[in-house]
Amino acid sequence: MHGIMDEKQNIGSLFDRIASTYDGLNHGLSLNIDRLWRRKTVAKMQSVRQVLDVAIGTADLTVEMFRQHKAMQVTGLDLSQQMMAIGEAKIKQLKEKGQLSQSAEVRFVYGNAQEMPFADSSFDAVTCAFGCRNFSNLDDGLREMYRVLKPGGQLVILEFSYPTNRLVRALYNIYFTYILPFVGRIVSRDQTAYTYLNRSVKGFIWGEKFVHHLHDIGFEREHFTPLTFGIATIYTAYKHG
Repeated sequence: MHGIMDEKQNIGSLFDRIASTYDGLNHGLSLNIDRLWRRKTVAKMQSVRQVLDVAIGTADLTVEMFRQHKAMQVTGLDLSQQMMAIGEAKIKQLKEKGQLSQSAEVRFVYGNAQEMPFADSSFDAVTCAFGCRNFSNLDDGLREMYRVLKPGGQLVILEFSYPTNRLVRALYNIYFTYILPFVGRIVSRDQTAYTYLNRSVKGFIWGEKFVHHLHDIGFEREHFTPLTFGIATIYTAYKHG
């Protein structure tokens, strides 16, 4: 446990190392199911003006928000400069190709989700895709999300979880323990990153346990939706209005 906590303390540099291959590996190793997960996640969002996308990474969730007309302005927060640089280039390229509106406004901010550089009640909605399990302290991150949300604002989180079906869980364990780290190591040329990703999923909470944390922080109307046999889960909640 101590080892994975050390890795979480240096999560920005870990993702900096694999940034150039991250998107391709994600889409390829998930057979593009991760794109479907993001579409379903954004579909649960209310249409608002200002969104904070925590752990924005390469901006895939942000792009989907604009495609579904769920946000006018997105502020992205991340500890990986390299991931955000790829996200920024992606936004620019999509605009040049006419695949994203020129009015889509994205601001990338380097910072820690557990000590956000934003004022209280700054955003209409807060999102986070595959970032919560990387927090060194989950509750600190959730408290910050609550703090920067406007009263009545919506929280939408997409995170890995664990399948409940025995057969699916067995296949999932084989994939995450052997195949993902092996392919990730070869493609990214990083010896440890995808081993960490595997362990970070296995050591994380999901479902009702995650919802209890949201409730304890002060969120209300908490709800979770398992996706693809429970491999990932969408969580939604609201700040008291």
